[in-house]
Amino acid sequence: MIYRYIAFNKPYNVLSQFTSNRDSKNQHHTLKEYISVDSVYPVGRLDQDSEGLLLLTNHGQIQHRLTDPKFAHPRTYWVQVERIPDTSALRQLQEGVTIKNYKTRPAKVKLLCHEPLLPSRYPPIRFRKTVPTAWLEITLTEGRNRQVRRMTAAVGFPTLRLVRIAIAHICLEDLKPGQWRDLNSTEITSLKHAY
Repeated sequence: MIYRYIAFNKPYNVLSQFTSNRDSKNQHHTLKEYISVDSVYPVGRLDQDSEGLLLLTNHGQIQHRLTDPKFAHPRTYWVQVERIPDTSALRQLQEGVTIKNYKTRPAKVKLLCHEPLLPSRYPPIRFRKTVPTAWLEITLTEGRNRQVRRMTAAVGFPTLRLVRIAIAHICLEDLKPGQWRDLNSTEITSLKHAY
């Protein structure tokens, strides 16, 4: 079998799956509109309202390794939040936040000095003149449902925009929203030997 390993920059409002719920009144955009490679599947997921790096493969062992929590591979996000987080909020995010009777693992969190260079999102985030925003870089080693959004909300700074920029050693780099590329041999080797 020939294995494929794909990095995709998932746009906002696209489901991390190839089919949409046919019973739904609102048909959603899916991966099928962007990726024409047969028999590859998303490794994990990004919510419909999140953007950025999504890996796809037909290699079951790699898929298992990257989704099984015991391997604790890092995932890095740029997160735009409402208001400017203080030192206390950043420390809480770093040490772990309790969400629905569960405490998240410690995370790497830093306040970015400048807004990252990202393509504009459509539709744009809501903007309020009286409420400033800030960008955080957050690296997690777990991937619970809507975890980043729940973490920032728990410390009082709701997420406005969420972009995953890296999974393990694989980075989004220059992929534009909706574009994909095959991983290079170095990236594939790093996935096979990581964790």
